[in-house]
Amino acid sequence: MDARLRRVNKEIADCKKDRTSNISLELIDNSPFHLRGSFPGPEDTPYQGGHFEVDIIIPDSYPFQPVKMKFLTKVYHPNVSSASGAICLDILKDAWSPVLTLKSTLISLQSLLCSPEPNDPQDAEVAKHYTTSKGSFEETARYWTHIYAGGPGAKDPKGSKNIRDEVAIAGLENAHVDQFEGLGFPRNKVIDVLRRLNYRGANVAQISEDRVVEELLKS
Repeated sequence: MDARLRRVNKEIADCKKDRTSNISLELIDNSPFHLRGSFPGPEDTPYQGGHFEVDIIIPDSYPFQPVKMKFLTKVYHPNVSSASGAICLDILKDAWSPVLTLKSTLISLQSLLCSPEPNDPQDAEVAKHYTTSKGSFEETARYWTHIYAGGPGAKDPKGSKNIRDEVAIAGLENAHVDQFEGLGFPRNKVIDVLRRLNYRGANVAQISEDRVVEELLKS
């Protein structure tokens, strides 16, 4: 058995023995080098109550090369791509050390949910939402946790917990979407443009209606 396989098998076994961290590791396709990690959302954050899964690929030169991780569960967070689940975290790049383990790296991901770094974002649009309207950002992140991570019911502008509200997913206000949809633009196009313009919170006052219409006409 080579050193990499011994190391990974030991880490998986250690994780199974640990009943306190709530971190789990499972094989994908019976391969010890392709794993699914999971952990609960941290308390007192918009991610509380959610269950988050992470795809893990062990490189050939592990542990001297960092593991490759991306979220399988959709997460609304400045340092996680809303589209691909890619993660911006230093220990997954140049700050990696062979003393780190799969469990400690997953715990670092859990901590990242507690402490976003909007100045070093993976998702620039989400980072703008966080920095310009934190309350609205948290409401949106909570809604994503509800619909994608099985979290507790979040505040839903339409009062329904069973239908995915595309406006809430984008972190927008229904009144703003209705306003521009009323001008004859398709709803999905309005949502896309307002999301890209960060038409939220105090930022709304900085963006003229003419600018929004101009973007809608271009897209």
